[in-house]
Amino acid sequence: MNPKNHQKQAIQNFLKVNPLSLKTLQDQVIVITGASSGIGLVTARMAASQGAKIVAAARNESALKELVNELQDKGQEAIWVKADVGREEEVRNIAETAIKKFGMFDTWVNNAGVAVFGHAINVSIKDMKRMFATNFWGVVYGSKEAVKHFKERKEPGALINIGSFYGDRGAVVQSSYAASKFAVHGWTESLRMELEKEKAPVSVTLIHPGRIDTPYNEHAHSYLNKQPAHGGMIYPPEAVAEAILYAAENPKRDLYIGSQAKVMELIGTLLPRTTDKLMELWLYRSQRADRPSKPREESALYDAGYGLHERGTNYGWKRARSLYVKASKHPIISRIAVVGVGTLAWALIKRKE
Repeated sequence: MNPKNHQKQAIQNFLKVNPLSLKTLQDQVIVITGASSGIGLVTARMAASQGAKIVAAARNESALKELVNELQDKGQEAIWVKADVGREEEVRNIAETAIKKFGMFDTWVNNAGVAVFGHAINVSIKDMKRMFATNFWGVVYGSKEAVKHFKERKEPGALINIGSFYGDRGAVVQSSYAASKFAVHGWTESLRMELEKEKAPVSVTLIHPGRIDTPYNEHAHSYLNKQPAHGGMIYPPEAVAEAILYAAENPKRDLYIGSQAKVMELIGTLLPRTTDKLMELWLYRSQRADRPSKPREESALYDAGYGLHERGTNYGWKRARSLYVKASKHPIISRIAVVGVGTLAWALIKRKE
């Protein structure tokens, strides 16, 4: 073989990825944390409607019971597990309960999360640690249980971690939340490489949601005078659920919810100082509503928030779907979308010059 061709073949072999074969949803058992509201609730309902068996976990026991009764009344299979994902033993109980009931699970979705709104210097260390217990350590505990199960079972499974576009780019007023999501992104990427190197039967996907219309703002722990809320372009939780369930059947490295999330990542990388200034101008006014903030003691940071609400009290341009998610499910269209985003970023750079 020609040396150049041999080198080319070696590179192609090194880069070649053999995707794992994951089950169709109707044959899956799916564990979802944070299933009592928002993204988790929508995902549970959507997955169950497509035939998946659901293991719904959250802190709100009454909401979980009502959700499971709702699904069972429709002839769908589901169980609930009350759990605080910030406690390792309770996450372990989720896995054990799923295995006891269904004999296994095929997809684990680390979705549970809570936000803190406030300037970095003002947020107490106690509140930061509590938020990290849920947002970061909950993902670590869940990841370990999922990987352990898939390895022991020796069958491919999907681990899906919910990050944020604030895990790709820091943000004013949500510094603690952004830091927790940066940690989730770093953990997920590192874990993915290690598992791939050892050829473990685990598909690891990181979801990058943009602004999503969920009770996230109502559950948030707020240091602000005005109530936290999303303004600007907002995507429905169904768009995130669609991406999650696609990743449950199809190994994907990353899925971005809305071009908003992908554009922010690209511009933040290519034009960091410009992005700083834009976010300083835009984020202060687009992260709050024109009403007094709820008292911190009513937040979901330390205790379960209200359940069975898919959406929050946000304002702005509420999208019906994410076309970017639709494109991501089709490689050719996805590449065209990426080229378009890259062209936009390049145009911005040239304008700056």
